[in-house]
Amino acid sequence: MTIEDLALLFTRGIGSRGASHLVDYFGTAEALFSASYAELTEGAGLRADLAERILKKEGMADAETEIRYARRNNICIISATDDDYPEQLRDAVDRPHILFVQGNVEALRCKTLSMVGTREMTPSGLHACNTLVEGLKKVDNLAIVSGLAYGVDSACHRAAIANNIPTIAVVPTVLPEVVPSPHRALADEILRKGGALVSELHSRTRQNGQLFIARNRIIAGLGMGLVVVESPASGGSLATADIADSYGRTIMAVPGRLSDAMSFGTNNLIRTGRARLVLTADDIIADMGWERTLSEVVAEEQKSPVEDNLSPAERLVLDAFTKSAIVDWPSLMDSTGLSMGELAMATLNLEMVGLIRTLPGKRYEKV
Repeated sequence: MTIEDLALLFTRGIGSRGASHLVDYFGTAEALFSASYAELTEGAGLRADLAERILKKEGMADAETEIRYARRNNICIISATDDDYPEQLRDAVDRPHILFVQGNVEALRCKTLSMVGTREMTPSGLHACNTLVEGLKKVDNLAIVSGLAYGVDSACHRAAIANNIPTIAVVPTVLPEVVPSPHRALADEILRKGGALVSELHSRTRQNGQLFIARNRIIAGLGMGLVVVESPASGGSLATADIADSYGRTIMAVPGRLSDAMSFGTNNLIRTGRARLVLTADDIIADMGWERTLSEVVAEEQKSPVEDNLSPAERLVLDAFTKSAIVDWPSLMDSTGLSMGELAMATLNLEMVGLIRTLPGKRYEKV
């Protein structure tokens, strides 16, 4: 992280999307602040007033103050161009250019699973949190991501701590403060057990109701997949699932009884095909592709390389994954030129031999 990265955060009118666009365009924040007026306006498409603010280096003094604040409070500042920035979050179009992190920065580079749910958690939801997280402790280098809120969030953090799994709490506050304030002790325990607290908010941020909504996109982006444990028919957890789906994450949900109001949302995610049904940690592990069974390994060793025996149609489908690990049905139709029947048969065969898998929303992922 350079002081220019931080100064961009304090330049009025830029915002997260603007910062990401500008750094992507110029390569680095240093190059951005060295650009000419014409490069900023004609090249990067900035408004004249924003270009003037960058040319005047408007945010530099605030950036220097923020660095001193971070040092006093043991906060690490990471920019999207740093090696420590989470790779999965870097791909999000609305990623925060700067993250403020307390604790173990390395936890952000683990395999990550986001777990969210209602604040009005039921005993069944608590059982699901504890059982699922306990079963995930066999996954190497895993970290559990959530939002430190009441209910499912805090239950997942506590379950991770109990099973010696690092956990990451994304908070809608200026570090080192956390909300809700009664969870200060939980936050401290997260840090002691090798986890981390994460925020995108600098020390001069004024609280408003929108910060919780913005926080949810970071929870969605930090996780390689997302599990909704419990949710009513509407709420923040379902919004987080929608964001995670837009990022191409695997969405999973725990089902509940028809009469359970706190399962209306999760049941509907499953019913509409937007989420995979999970009952055990092994379901999550399989959906995320984090572990193969012994029988799968033996079968692979006993047969010739699968890709050597593909049909022309199957090869066309597999070749469509060269630019992205996830491709939707319309894109496959366009890139392969196959008929609907040919494409259906090819994708089915490729899934049967373990080269691709189906995701919600008629999308396919190369394994």
